[in-house]
Amino acid sequence: MLFVVFGGRFLQSNRIIIVLESEEVKHFYSQREVVRQYGEAAMRVGLWVSEEIVFNRFFKPEDALLDLGTGAGRIALGLYKIGFKNIMGVDFSNEMVREARELADSLKYQITFRRGDALDLDFEEGRFDGMIFGFNGLMQIPGKESRSRALTEIFRVLRPGGRFIFTTHDRHLRRFKKFWTKEKFLWRSGKQKPELDDFGDRYESTPVGNLFIHVPTTQEIRAALKLAGFKVEADETRSSLANEPFPVRGFSDECRFWVAQKPLIAD
Repeated sequence: MLFVVFGGRFLQSNRIIIVLESEEVKHFYSQREVVRQYGEAAMRVGLWVSEEIVFNRFFKPEDALLDLGTGAGRIALGLYKIGFKNIMGVDFSNEMVREARELADSLKYQITFRRGDALDLDFEEGRFDGMIFGFNGLMQIPGKESRSRALTEIFRVLRPGGRFIFTTHDRHLRRFKKFWTKEKFLWRSGKQKPELDDFGDRYESTPVGNLFIHVPTTQEIRAALKLAGFKVEADETRSSLANEPFPVRGFSDECRFWVAQKPLIAD
């Protein structure tokens, strides 16, 4: 949690804190080294085997797709390569958007990349047949209310019957049980790290700064999707979908794929 000092007093407005944390996240993804790493991943790692399986299962090649948090365009470029030609990539980092455009130009891929904010999407209602928020991007938005707002925006610009596919980490994975048991004790005793806002929040230390991510439970995600109006069609771990090659496993940990549909008729 970040604090602002006014006249020697701490102002702990949730709105101000989340704005500041969002700026910190934006700064992280605007750094030259981070942009370079994402650009290399777009070319070296490409589309995961599991991503290709899920996207081919739920999207059609002619679908109008929006890749949110596109970064350097790894998913958008990968989709174009396998036959999806109606793709747009959006990211809140100008530097990432610039890198994605340069990579697309070098490959002669006709993909539109533009800057945008998942909390305030500049598209009309029902604009897209499908939307993607890959690489746990939704969970890198600080604050439960902000993530809920992003889901509301995604729901709005998705056509009825359209699907939203995204990934998250899973707090209940057995390999992390000891860590989260310890974290629960710290939160119950009020001894959690002061920079954390909600249980499940983490700041991962990297050579170029702290990386924020929220690690949810499956129940938490289902409740958030229901609140936004979605119906969950599927959730599967990456490892259950495919045995990813080493470059993918070295690039990212195990995660859970979610497929949520905007109902044809509002409940």
